[in-house]
Amino acid sequence: MRRGRTLILVLLIVIIALVVGFVALRQFLFTPQTSEDQTLYVEVYYAAQNIPQGGRVTEDVLATLSIPQENVVSVMYTRDELPFLVDKIAKLPLDQGVVITESMITDSAAAVAISGPQWASLIPPGMTAIAIPIDRLAVSAYAINTGAHVNVNACLLFVDVDPSYQTILPNLTASLTGTGLPTAEGGLPVLSLGVGASGSPQGRLELDPSVQQPYYLVPSEAQRPRMVCQTLLQDVVVMRLGDFPLVETDPNAAAQPADPAAAEQQPAPANPDIVTLIVSPQDSITLSYLMYTNANITLTLRNPSDQARLATEASTLQFLLSQYNIPVPAKLPYAMHPALTTLTSPDLPNDVATEEPAQ
Repeated sequence: MRRGRTLILVLLIVIIALVVGFVALRQFLFTPQTSEDQTLYVEVYYAAQNIPQGGRVTEDVLATLSIPQENVVSVMYTRDELPFLVDKIAKLPLDQGVVITESMITDSAAAVAISGPQWASLIPPGMTAIAIPIDRLAVSAYAINTGAHVNVNACLLFVDVDPSYQTILPNLTASLTGTGLPTAEGGLPVLSLGVGASGSPQGRLELDPSVQQPYYLVPSEAQRPRMVCQTLLQDVVVMRLGDFPLVETDPNAAAQPADPAAAEQQPAPANPDIVTLIVSPQDSITLSYLMYTNANITLTLRNPSDQARLATEASTLQFLLSQYNIPVPAKLPYAMHPALTTLTSPDLPNDVATEEPAQ
C-alpha cells in the first residue's frame, strides 16, 4: 500500500516535470522577437501615375507603400505629411512608382523651369493648343476670357458644283461652229470645229402647259449658297484671350511701382482678335480646316462646373421651319407698302450721336 502511494507520487512528479519542461521549451522556441529585433515600417507617398513636368500633385495621383523605418529619409513624405504634398507642382516629370521627395516638387506659386514657354505646362497630356481668329460677337461680347469653358459653333455655306470641273453651277454655255467642203467622192463634209463662248448660264427646257410650247429657262442670278450651323466641340477650355507676350516675364521678379503719369500716357489696349483653345489633336485639325475654308466660328460661354455633353441638331432653313413651326407666307393679291427687301433695325434716339450746342 505504501509502495503504491510512493509510485503514484513519483509519477505525479514526473508528469509535472514534463509539463513544466514542455511549457518552458515552447515559451523559449516561440517567444516573439524583442522590440530591438522587430522591423518597423513607415508608409511613404509615391506617384501612382505619371505626373508631367509642371503638373499639379493631387491625392488622385498618389499612393503609399511601406518601407523599413531605417530606409526613410527626411525628404520623403509620410502619411502624416500629406497636407505638405497636395497641390504642389512637379519640377520634373515623375514616372509612375517614383517615391516623391522635397526636391521633386515646388509651391504652386513658384515658376517651374521647363523647356519651352512657361504656359506650355497648362496643356494637359494628350491635348494641344490652337489659336483661331475672333471678333466681339464670336466671344460673347468679351464675356469669354482666359480659363473659360466654351462650346464651339460653326456655320458653313454649301453650293452645288460640277463634279468634273469643280466649279459652281450652272455651267456657262458655248456654241460649236465648223466649216468644211464635201469630199470628192460625194461624202459628208469634213468639219473643223471651233468653240465660241457665249457666256450665258446653262438652263433647262420647260413646257408651258397653257400654250404647249417649250421654253429655255436660264437662272436670273448666281446660285444662292445654303447655310448650315452646328455645334462641333463642347466644354473646351480657353487657354488665353488675346496674344501671348513675346518676351516671358519673371514671375518671381518684384513688381515695379506704377507711375500714374506714365499710365495715363499709355494708349488703351486694343480689343483682342484671337483666342487660344485647348483641344485634342484631331479637333485642332478640324479647326484648322474651318479657318482656311472661311467658316464662321462662334464661341458660347458655359458654366465651368457643367460637364454635360448634349446632342444638338444642325440648323438649316428646313430645320427652322419644322422645329419652330414657321409657316411659309402665302402669295396674296396684296402686299405691304413700301416694299420690304431687307430687314433693318429701327433708328432709336440714343443710337444717334448728337453734338452739344456751342456755348
